[in-house]
Amino acid sequence: MNIRRLALDVDKARERPDLITLAAAIEAVQGVEGVNITVSGIDMETVGTQITVEGENIDFEALRKAIENTGAVVNSIDQIVAGKRTIEWVKRAR
Repeated sequence: MNIRRLALDVDKARERPDLITLAAAIEAVQGVEGVNITVSGIDMETVGTQITVEGENIDFEALRKAIENTGAVVNSIDQIVAGKRTIEWVKRAR
């Protein structure tokens, strides 16, 4: 499957890894062309982040391992875009 975008909910310890180290580990994964890390919350021990990764044929298992090897944890996949082209989410009126 050609994974083009992943939006992940990731937690890390407050001190390590720093965001630069985390971004570098993600960017080194096969297929990753760009990464956005946004801090979504901070408590006494952890920093919650929302990570969006884009590219071609992103290897999710390699991505998960790269994140975990820095000491961070993937909590969930919040969005996946796959296929021959990118389709943006459209909010539907109800």
